[in-house]
Amino acid sequence: MDSGIGLLAAAAAVRRLHPGADLVLSSDPDTMPWGPHTPQEITRLALAVAEAAAAHRPDALIVACNTASVHALPTLRARLEPELPVIGTVPAIKPAAAGGGPVAIWATPATTGSPYQRGLIEEFAAGVPVTEVPCPGLADALDEADEDATTRAIAAAAALTPPDVRAVVLGCTHYELVAERIRAAVQQPDRPPLVLHGSAGAVAAQALRRVGERTGAEGGGASAAHSAAYDGERAEGTLTVLIGGREAALPAAALTYAEGRLLAASDPVLEP
Repeated sequence: MDSGIGLLAAAAAVRRLHPGADLVLSSDPDTMPWGPHTPQEITRLALAVAEAAAAHRPDALIVACNTASVHALPTLRARLEPELPVIGTVPAIKPAAAGGGPVAIWATPATTGSPYQRGLIEEFAAGVPVTEVPCPGLADALDEADEDATTRAIAAAAALTPPDVRAVVLGCTHYELVAERIRAAVQQPDRPPLVLHGSAGAVAAQALRRVGERTGAEGGGASAAHSAAYDGERAEGTLTVLIGGREAALPAAALTYAEGRLLAASDPVLEP
């Protein structure tokens, strides 16, 4: 679940790890961006999107949105667990800081400077130079597949990023859709290769571990969950897309990105 198509990265990661998984993508782009809303309103919006997904009785719910994870995760877990495991998305500050820094964290203005993000920096990046980089408009531009707006937003964020950074944390799930464009904008020609840290792969693996635990798969790991849930008679699971709680086709903007094209192959509503 996410406000918009930022969920594509996590969904594609699940598809790669577990081709037989049936996926439900739940979003409500008419209400985005969620960042400018109050925490109470973000929680209300996230809960509606989550409950639409929960009605399809999934084995796990991935909150593929940093803003929703910051503000709504406790409420989502209180409402849905233990029947439905809820996996939040945390910016990958810990692995980025492990490289020694300097580190830049690209995030929405609502997340940048938030007590939540500052707490993660204090916990996992003490002693490492960290620059918080707000990226106004980038998530919106990506959700609309607005090429010009995306280019401008990436350039503006790159201008705020110190030239000596060794790693960039992609602190919004939307940003992982254009990771290589971000790398190209920040990479300095006389510096070592820039390392980007997203969350989609780790979140997908954690969701599969939780499914494995629930189904009693040996080991409880992603491969065990795969073995427990995989239907050997089909190579790929199904895809259900919910927009505002109603079944729909995968948005056309999603096909702009490699992750969206990967998922489109199993969307029964999408026009051929």
